[in-house]
Amino acid sequence: MLTRDAALQLLAAQNPDPHLMHHSLQSEAVLRGLAAHLNQDVELWGLAGLLHDVDFAHTKQTPERHGLMAMDILGDALPAEALTAIRAHNSECTGEEPTTPLDFALRAGESVTGLVAANALVRPEGMDGMKPKSLKKKMKEKAFAANVSRERIREYEKLGLEAGDFFQIAIDAMAPIAAETGLAK
Repeated sequence: MLTRDAALQLLAAQNPDPHLMHHSLQSEAVLRGLAAHLNQDVELWGLAGLLHDVDFAHTKQTPERHGLMAMDILGDALPAEALTAIRAHNSECTGEEPTTPLDFALRAGESVTGLVAANALVRPEGMDGMKPKSLKKKMKEKAFAANVSRERIREYEKLGLEAGDFFQIAIDAMAPIAAETGLAK
């Protein structure tokens, strides 16, 4: 399996824009938090989060290829379980339906980063003191972070999690990297 350093080099070699790098690091953090909470392989889940959009710089104009082209870039650098999750995170376009806990965690975890980040950017204190209650409220506001799929976020239920617990895991995972990922005030 790829090391984290090698994964970061591979991701950087695809020339992602800074926002995509931030999203990838946030997704990695959330997936690591979920894995720890669910007693799963933290390294594997973290790498799946970090690399789930490795092909995005190449596929943003062809969403039906997003997740599939990643297979060409990644080869056998990750176990099959992670490669399947990367394809399934864009199941609406790839046809690879999510079925495993990692599949659902990646879909919910990478999606929630947008909601958390948007909330941090409108709060005077950024990530500091953010509570799950705030994210629950923002989930109901369709105009807030409108491009963030609430349906995908709700896949946390398929992991046996409650909204408050899921949001707290995401907040706790993203807060330590707030400065690194553009969310510090």
